[in-house]
Amino acid sequence: MSAGRLLERVAELVDIPSVSHEEAALADHLESLLVPVAHLETARIGDNVLARTSFGRPSRLVLAGHLDTVPANDNASARIDKDVLWGLGSADMKGGLAVMLEVLLEVDRPAVDLTFIGYACEEVDQRYSGLGQLASAAPEWLEADAAILGEPTASRVEAGCQGVLRLKVMLRGERAHSARPWVGVNAIHRLAPLLDAIAGYEGRRPVIDGCEYHEALQAVSVSGGVAANVVPDEAIVVVNHRFAPDRDAEEALEAVRAVLEPALEASRGDVVEVEASSSSARPFLTHPLLSRLVEASGEPPRAKLGWTDVSFFSARDVPACNFGPGDPTLAHTAAERVERSELERAYEVLGALVTSA
Repeated sequence: MSAGRLLERVAELVDIPSVSHEEAALADHLESLLVPVAHLETARIGDNVLARTSFGRPSRLVLAGHLDTVPANDNASARIDKDVLWGLGSADMKGGLAVMLEVLLEVDRPAVDLTFIGYACEEVDQRYSGLGQLASAAPEWLEADAAILGEPTASRVEAGCQGVLRLKVMLRGERAHSARPWVGVNAIHRLAPLLDAIAGYEGRRPVIDGCEYHEALQAVSVSGGVAANVVPDEAIVVVNHRFAPDRDAEEALEAVRAVLEPALEASRGDVVEVEASSSSARPFLTHPLLSRLVEASGEPPRAKLGWTDVSFFSARDVPACNFGPGDPTLAHTAAERVERSELERAYEVLGALVTSA
């Protein structure tokens, strides 16, 4: 398939539903494309599809992408309008999958050995991740010198990723009848200074290897209340924190605690609990393969402000970055789409890397 037909390949992938936990049909399709290719060794583990070359090259590069999508939003089917393809997963990340597949299928003598990993369940809790399944069942498939995740980046290298903390903050009060609130302490009212502190947070913007990260702190859920005539004795805020890769999770937690603590009262039993934590990943753009990718892209890299499985590979000492077609701001929206020019540009850059690395 030529680069000019990439749009049709993406449409083919979009039209195979693959909402998280339901990737089997798409995995079957990818397997059917890869198994007949003579220069590839293939494997299937659950709904994770694997393929690799073994030419004895001095370096191995992983091309990885998730097969799953979020639920449809009136956009389950692909629609091509001139040079734009609309549909669920077109940007996140069946466009990236299509580009990686075509490179793997078309380049039969790469200058670097390639491993393709199409994995399940990236869009849901990490305990379901196909990468985690591979780490347990077939860790040898994860061994490489570097990795590229096909996340939508508008065909520009996005380096590393920010870490994530999800905290549950519980404020205590004392129940009373709503006709006599002075007898008790309203836990919901106690949220005001806490929410003010979160809203007033100004995130750090550290520059790491030339990439500027931007930390964020947001209240994403609030709950509380007993009955319409009761002063509530508990209120809960769930807080999401995105932290730059110059901090680990413990350092990030301490920084957030410093923001929250003025509004907390230990004597009342206020509690901050960590519900989830995902590690950040440094840029690692000094690695030869990743620096060549930046060079081939022709644009300066920028920081990945979200979290991606670059973190998974970095934790395994495999330098990784994000690179793929599509506008990341369109991911998970009803207007999700990818343009032919973006696909062809990503194909050109990735092809140049693997044929000359």
